[in-house]
Amino acid sequence: GKALSLEPDYVEAYHNLGIVFQDQGRHGEAVDSFQKVLEIRRDFVVVHRNLGESLQHLGRMEEAIGSYQRALEETPDVAEIHNNIGIAYKSLEQFEVAVVSFHKAIGLKPAYGEAHYNMAACLKSLDQLDAAIVCYRQALAINPNFADGYTNLGIALGECGLLDEAISCFQMVCQLEPTWAGAYSNMLMMEQYRPGHNAQSLLDLHRQWADRYGGHITRHPLPPVSAPDPDRALRIGFVSADLGRHPVGYFIVGLFEHLVKNDIETVVYSDRSADDLTDRIRNATDIWHDVQGMSDQQLGQMIVADEIDILFDLAGHLGTRLLVFAAKPAPLQVTWAGYIGTTGLPAMDYLLSDAHSTPAQEEQFYSEKIIRMADGWLCYSPPEYAPQVGPLPVRRNDSVTYGSFSNPVKINQDVVAVWSQSLARTENSRLFIKCKGGDSIGFKNRLLGMFEAHGIDPSRLLLEGRSPHAELLACYNKVDLALDPFPYSGGLTTYEALWMGVPVITLPGDTFASRHSASHLMTLGLPELVAAGPQQYVELAVGLANDTDRLAALRADLRQMMASSPICDYQKFARGF
Repeated sequence: GKALSLEPDYVEAYHNLGIVFQDQGRHGEAVDSFQKVLEIRRDFVVVHRNLGESLQHLGRMEEAIGSYQRALEETPDVAEIHNNIGIAYKSLEQFEVAVVSFHKAIGLKPAYGEAHYNMAACLKSLDQLDAAIVCYRQALAINPNFADGYTNLGIALGECGLLDEAISCFQMVCQLEPTWAGAYSNMLMMEQYRPGHNAQSLLDLHRQWADRYGGHITRHPLPPVSAPDPDRALRIGFVSADLGRHPVGYFIVGLFEHLVKNDIETVVYSDRSADDLTDRIRNATDIWHDVQGMSDQQLGQMIVADEIDILFDLAGHLGTRLLVFAAKPAPLQVTWAGYIGTTGLPAMDYLLSDAHSTPAQEEQFYSEKIIRMADGWLCYSPPEYAPQVGPLPVRRNDSVTYGSFSNPVKINQDVVAVWSQSLARTENSRLFIKCKGGDSIGFKNRLLGMFEAHGIDPSRLLLEGRSPHAELLACYNKVDLALDPFPYSGGLTTYEALWMGVPVITLPGDTFASRHSASHLMTLGLPELVAAGPQQYVELAVGLANDTDRLAALRADLRQMMASSPICDYQKFARGF
């Protein structure tokens, strides 16, 4: 400052001042200082990189890229600048262009762990999972203590169906970051998919999480629960990072639009960026708080200040806000919709379910008390762009097409064994598997090998990656009968198959996650599609595959059955809610 008062055009002083502002996180002022340098001396090129960094911090990505590219004209071999350009393009969701920049950074500096990690994230966004896994592993070879690297590698491995390897990654994160509750939550989510668990073993794991991360948290001092105040509406809060184009968003939007609001007030705490469905949900709520970037403590204090009477958790261990609930910011707390299982958290009072998902004899396996909805614990709002149900494919192809559009992490050895028996006993049948990562070479080779071990020729399997949602739904017009995985059954996937006229065979176990599809089918009045064991699953699948008249009748009727059932009756659901 003193240098500038003596010599107002002293560029080094403006540059140094900008760096000071940058170090203090005052990026707007830093940008002003750097731009002043360029007004005085256009050829003062060293400033462009610093200007780019501050613009990037301010979210002005296109301008940041321009500054970095100007810096590269003078210093083309600086790996960090290429990495920063890649990060900016990644923020703009221009992933292919970002990958080019990360490649350049790595070419200049092969042991640049951050660039390997960033490139992996872009490749994963492009559904190039095999390449992403290689890059994550390279980043971890350079920095073996990089917890975020293990987290994202674990997610990518899970999306390829490599469950045990994914769990090992999350266990490593728990060792590296022992105070990070989210790492253990990621592991719990993966454990839900693992065959061999029962309701008791899952409860034990979830209680360990609660003891480890929630046991020391001081609860908010709240007045005792009392009768509702007749002079004000009952205030119901919802905490979620999924109120948009996500299964929870699709489930919740109809409820919000049909709740009778004269005696309740809905307050939403949204932890995500908005999309078009978010806007529709927001329009149906009374109060909307965007809580992205807010600490758990700040969010808890906001909820207390809002005097919420009943607080809903819509994420469980899929989200990052369970520790807010551990501090009990509301007198009554309920988990619902996002996580199908117990949270293990003593401060969570209730779990919203139904009699099929959590029978009375299994209540002991939940840390929460169970509230059972009369006609299913979810409602379905079919997308307006869903295509019409097509004719039965077997009558066109002369061969039955089984299908599964489920998450690949759900496909395990037990599932492959049962599906292989169904294929073996249904002449000329084939299996159409469509999922995220379905076009990954590693996933294809591993899955085809698993089926081949059961005598199923690879030519009988069709594997595809994900598509835009309308195209995905249209693919059900190629499927005669859907096969549900286990022990983690389908949720939204099952609703979508049924809406597209495709019946679903399911095998429930003793966990909430294993009963998801069974609950939907029982609510719809189709108990004959619910198997009592693996062998009956095969018998049901083979019997229905060979009964084309029954398949055709179901295909003709299922959409109307759903539309007129409690599954799609949001008015009734909202009254029960």
